[in-house]
Amino acid sequence: MDVAIGRVVYTPLLTPNGGFKQDLTIMRLAEDVFRVVTGGAYGMSDRKWFCDHLPADGSAQLSDQTSAWCTLGLWGPRGRDVLETLTREDVSHEGFPFATCKAIELDAIPVLASRISYVGDLGWELYAPIEEGARLWDIVAEAGAPHGIVPVGIGVYGTTGRLEKCYRAYGAELESEFNVVEAGMAWGKVKDQDFIGKEAHVRHRGEEPAAIMCTLTVDDHNSRSGVKRYMLGHEPILTRDGKPLVDRKGRRSYVTSAGAGPSIGKHILMGYLPPEHAVGGAQLAVEYMGEQYPVTVEVAGSTPIFDPENARIRH
Repeated sequence: MDVAIGRVVYTPLLTPNGGFKQDLTIMRLAEDVFRVVTGGAYGMSDRKWFCDHLPADGSAQLSDQTSAWCTLGLWGPRGRDVLETLTREDVSHEGFPFATCKAIELDAIPVLASRISYVGDLGWELYAPIEEGARLWDIVAEAGAPHGIVPVGIGVYGTTGRLEKCYRAYGAELESEFNVVEAGMAWGKVKDQDFIGKEAHVRHRGEEPAAIMCTLTVDDHNSRSGVKRYMLGHEPILTRDGKPLVDRKGRRSYVTSAGAGPSIGKHILMGYLPPEHAVGGAQLAVEYMGEQYPVTVEVAGSTPIFDPENARIRH
């Protein structure tokens, strides 16, 4: 990974056919030291994948440090204000840019801080020795109290914050049956070095995608009986007259993720749609509990529906 020491890179791992094996972040800590951060539910699977693909000549080694570290996410518009009270390090945007990491101390606790966000707001992932986890929580909570800090869990990290930013999740939007182009994640150029799935990935970039990841919102939650219904995920996506959507590879469209979007005041859905339906403003439907509910395509591709300029993250 040819980036400067201290950079943080978000990247997928690919299957040989160019689908998603995983998505993860990698921090370059030294010339020849990288820290790989995977999803918590898939760590051992990813560990085996890396071990299976280590070079036979021993030029690279893997050290599994999962049990040695804890992680605390500090995110929100006042995240910098909280962090500044705990460290002497410069955590301004100029001193600690987005997508970088550095070793800092928080009240004498050694912390590797990574400025990256999965919730669509300013903040850091804070990695500390596992034995310091409880104290790290306490000092961050105390420093954040004057700023209105509150503890939140996966409902924000994995659902509301993520969906408002149209971030994809492995196991939902990202899986082996869909490729990087279809997921709207073919942002940069293809690196010169070889990698698993490169041939397929290059081919996909030269083709029209069979499906496009889209973000939709629900227009009306009322059932025929007057009860409001809120989709949870995996529901079929249909035309307004009830016909299933099927792409040219024979894959039916369905809701990959669903959840509340409090910042926009709407219930948000994600799903892959055939290109002819992957158009902002397209009127579709979702089948849920035996009834159909009207939905609208908000975005085709990866542009967030909340803070589309990413100003909240990158200031």
